[in-house]
Amino acid sequence: CVKFLNKNAYIQIALMGTNFCTSAKKAFFLILRNAFRFGTVAILGAMINVIGFLFIIAVSVALGYVILTGLYPEVAPAISLVIYGCTAYVVAKLFMNVFGLAVDTTLQCFLACEEMDLHGDFVPSSMSRWLDKSKPIGADDDDD
Repeated sequence: CVKFLNKNAYIQIALMGTNFCTSAKKAFFLILRNAFRFGTVAILGAMINVIGFLFIIAVSVALGYVILTGLYPEVAPAISLVIYGCTAYVVAKLFMNVFGLAVDTTLQCFLACEEMDLHGDFVPSSMSRWLDKSKPIGADDDDD
């Protein structure tokens, strides 16, 4: 729980420039106000994290096998594949942790922008309708 609060507090520090205690409080109440959104993103993020993690490991080991047997067909690949798997595990953990932090940061940026009612040029036109609370999300733009 503390790790989760720390991560979101540090995201708030980066977004708002406030001190740790203020940022932790803002992060907690932002999560509380948007619990359903955070829960949905957490579940989807966990599923994507597992898929990405397994994909990185599987592709790394498979490519290692193909390259090893292509270059040295007489060598038994078992030990090399274990080393490839361990290296891929570390790389996958590092990459997917960065990906998870990027997802959490993007969600907090989106929610902060929505709550502060910001409609600047920094919001892409395709996402601006998501921030506009006067329009339903599924409504199509008939500006053509």
